[in-house]
Amino acid sequence: MHYWKKMTVQERRNRIAQALQENINFTDEISLGFPASKLDGKVFYDDAPFLKDAPTLQAFVANPNNIGCHTLGVSERVFKGTQNIEREVLNVIAVDIFKAAPGSFDGYIAPGGTEANIQALWMYRNHFINEYHATPNEIAIVSSEDTHYSIPKGSNLLMIDWLRIPVEFNSRNIKKDKLEQIVTDAKNNGKKYFIVVLNMGTTMFGSVDSITDYTDILEAHNLEYQLHIDGAYGGFVYPFSNSDSNLNFANPKVSSITIDAHKMLQAPYGTGIFVCRKGLIENVLTKEAEYVEGMDLTICGSRSGANAVAVWMILFTYGPHGWFENISVLQMRTDWLCKELDQMGIAYYRNRFMNIVTLKADHITEEIANRFQLVPQKHDKTNKWYKIVLMTHVEVDDLMAFIEVLKSERTVV
Repeated sequence: MHYWKKMTVQERRNRIAQALQENINFTDEISLGFPASKLDGKVFYDDAPFLKDAPTLQAFVANPNNIGCHTLGVSERVFKGTQNIEREVLNVIAVDIFKAAPGSFDGYIAPGGTEANIQALWMYRNHFINEYHATPNEIAIVSSEDTHYSIPKGSNLLMIDWLRIPVEFNSRNIKKDKLEQIVTDAKNNGKKYFIVVLNMGTTMFGSVDSITDYTDILEAHNLEYQLHIDGAYGGFVYPFSNSDSNLNFANPKVSSITIDAHKMLQAPYGTGIFVCRKGLIENVLTKEAEYVEGMDLTICGSRSGANAVAVWMILFTYGPHGWFENISVLQMRTDWLCKELDQMGIAYYRNRFMNIVTLKADHITEEIANRFQLVPQKHDKTNKWYKIVLMTHVEVDDLMAFIEVLKSERTVV
């Protein structure tokens, strides 16, 4: 590990206090030009005694704006403290987790994985336009049908076609013969440039795509492509449970990755992360943002520096070994659940490196699904699956209660 370590409570407090001191203090300093301030003091008390022991809450009250991309060029100097915190987070994510070389990446903490995914699509669309003089109708997004809905949303926003690849019902692997057919048809219809989105843990199944399933076919057709990994769910699981994963920057085919800190890392909602190789993010520079110091290379523009503090606090509370232990415990609970389901002959899907178990709906009554808050694939009568996500609050006692009800239901039947 280059950057990631476990810190004591005092070390964490001191680091965040230093960062906030490096930011502007709207209470004590004269600041006439910024359309920003700390949170409203009549509602959010910045002198509450408990704040001295709560660095993340201090940051929320201070209300720093981490606008811009802090891995490239300069940024708003009045928020340099929390910008440095964000850089430290990105170093852990890109280098220590996803095996980038130090200084070889750009990125930012986005308001969620949906924006981070659309940021990738936007960046690659513009890359193909800028580098190859492509027209939008020559560019296509290609991904599996299990891909997150942010991808068709981005397709709609950017007005580029999405090629939806069918998957096998039980394995959730893409049908490679269908991919071959769809790519061939797209090529014959004028598509020349492809944005490939691979899943590192789909939202419904936790399924993980194979890079070569896509790249072998695209390369056989001599097609230009860029490859993005959507690890919004699996990014804080899969790299720790599968040491042989090639879904990282050590693989030269991978150009960008999305991770959500507000899922497995349990950061506040609105905390996604986008990282990409150097030389790509400049394709989405908004030159018209002239009053912003530095370069705005993000969709959202203004964003909370407190979210960066929250992610930093979690990462440096656990450290790499503590986080590996956390994921290992969840894997064991998932293994236990699968063993119980196997003994009852209940069919399900689970990627062995993930902590999502998705049960075939014909084994689960609606009453049981509602009682245990299972999430359906579809909220109508065509639903075929219900999923269980093994988060830290889902303990073995909870799983045992679910299993006992399943056994009782089957006995009655």
